Amino acid sequence: MEKEPLIPKHGGYRKLKSFQVAQLVYDITVRFCDRYIDRRSRTHDQMVQAARSGVQNIAEGSLASATSKKMELKLTQVARASLEELKLDYEDFLRQRGLAMLEPSHPALTRFKKHKPQTVAAFAAWIEEERQRNTDGPGQTQMGKDSRIDESSVPVGAGPCQSLSSACLAANGALSLLNLACYLLERQVAQLADTFEKEGGFTERLYRVRTANRRSKG
Repeated sequence: MEKEPLIPKHGGYRKLKSFQVAQLVYDITVRFCDRYIDRRSRTHDQMVQAARSGVQNIAEGSLASATSKKMELKLTQVARASLEELKLDYEDFLRQRGLAMLEPSHPALTRFKKHKPQTVAAFAAWIEEERQRNTDGPGQTQMGKDSRIDESSVPVGAGPCQSLSSACLAANGALSLLNLACYLLERQVAQLADTFEKEGGFTERLYRVRTANRRSKG
């Protein structure tokens, strides 16, 4: 029977799907805030920090698992809470500017999920594809078919500009990724809680290792 290690394998957070999606959300949020949120506003910093917190706490929790499953569970929950906060900020952005919050089954989001962007560049390419799809001639936006983009919607403090209709797609795409990240983290938290309940943490593992060592010597 294989001997139980006192310090188990840990720190493999880069392979976690939750980390990968959260990291993409962070990169997208930095770009989104620089484009659509006043850099002097608290909202700009809060959104970026919430996105960063999601990524950092997943990583920190994974590393902490070496000696504290309880800390890993706590930090993973903090990551989930940070991304929920970010979701509310994106929803507020859409609501306050009169932009549509698209249903998950909306054709644009269906194409987004099929596209599965892995980078900010791929995310931006999806936005441009949707803008082209909903453009009926130079400078005109086709309404009602695939997307309900409000042409007059603009960031707070800016004047009307049709080119900013991409903000609606960017926010909805980010929300779609956030929903996925939160779902993955909920599953991760549930799995960690189940493992902690069945196997305990470092203290219990230390006891098992010491007991096994004494028996092997006796």
